[in-house]
Amino acid sequence: MSGADHPIRVVVWGENVHEQEQQEVRDIYPDGMHTTIKEGIEENLGGRASVSAVTLQDAEHGLTEEVLRGTDVLVWWGHAAHGDVADEVVARIHRHVLAGMGLLVLHSGHWSKIFGKLMGTSCTLRWRSKNDREIVWTVDPTHPIAQGVPHPFIIPAQEMYGEFFDVPTPDELVFLSTFTGGEVFRSGMTYRRGFGKIFFFSPGDQDYPVYHQKEVRRVLANGVEWAMTLRPERTDPVLLRYEPEDFYNGHGYSGAMEN
Repeated sequence: MSGADHPIRVVVWGENVHEQEQQEVRDIYPDGMHTTIKEGIEENLGGRASVSAVTLQDAEHGLTEEVLRGTDVLVWWGHAAHGDVADEVVARIHRHVLAGMGLLVLHSGHWSKIFGKLMGTSCTLRWRSKNDREIVWTVDPTHPIAQGVPHPFIIPAQEMYGEFFDVPTPDELVFLSTFTGGEVFRSGMTYRRGFGKIFFFSPGDQDYPVYHQKEVRRVLANGVEWAMTLRPERTDPVLLRYEPEDFYNGHGYSGAMEN
């Protein structure tokens, strides 16, 4: 069941590779980026969310059928090991998103298998890894994800992402970022796929303490609340045949995804 009768069940998925291999990343995120992201959501949502974290190294990457069935919103951070994510796990996540699970995709997750599968494009962009300054501008101040977020807010040290970003036109553009080289980037966008809601938010390179910043933590918490579906149950969109004047009893097909 998904709804307001229980705290939002959030799973933060972390690749957990840079933290194992690079001391400078461990210095910023000693307990892993996934733990810092988890703590930021808990800090803002308190008892409104129940948050856990899993990593690439866990069995089935921590995303078994049982785990996903009990997840309202999945938060995804990946970068160095996109290819190591098993295709069967990606297919499992994809099915749950279409059936109503929320998904937050962060930073280099734009090149993850699951984001590419949901977008249907290359998801490539312009980038510069050198220490830069990012200004995040709110372009939709009425959006739930923007509530309580200063306009603008500054990330003092960050990697540059710039246009052209090869993704479909978003359902909503919430944030736009600018950088010292004059680049702009659609840094906060929403999509709907099937019954699921998706929020992409770009700030968060592993070399900088972005996920310790209070404004970023507020955005992620707001994104979690927005992505939570209020549908009474999680079901797959299906293709059904209906007789004239029968609006409720479709039959004859098991669903387009299985044909």
